[in-house]
Amino acid sequence: MKFTNYLAMEVLKLTTKIDESGYLNLNIPTQLAAVKVDIVVVLNPVSSEKEQQTSYDFSDLVGRLTWQGDAVAAQRTLRDEW
Repeated sequence: MKFTNYLAMEVLKLTTKIDESGYLNLNIPTQLAAVKVDIVVVLNPVSSEKEQQTSYDFSDLVGRLTWQGDAVAAQRTLRDEW
């Protein structure tokens, strides 16, 4: 098993485009010295703003209930039914 020192590890997040031929080109400046590095790439497609805005707005269904009585006693009654 190989243990790696991650004290100098950097986490980078950026949004970029894949070109028409399907290539992802990265040119990222870092604070690291000229050393070998391991790179992990996670491709997560970004949805357009139109798709994000089409979600349903539930604000018209929001309301408030008022409780009449002792909530703890009601809970104990429900538990006793089990």
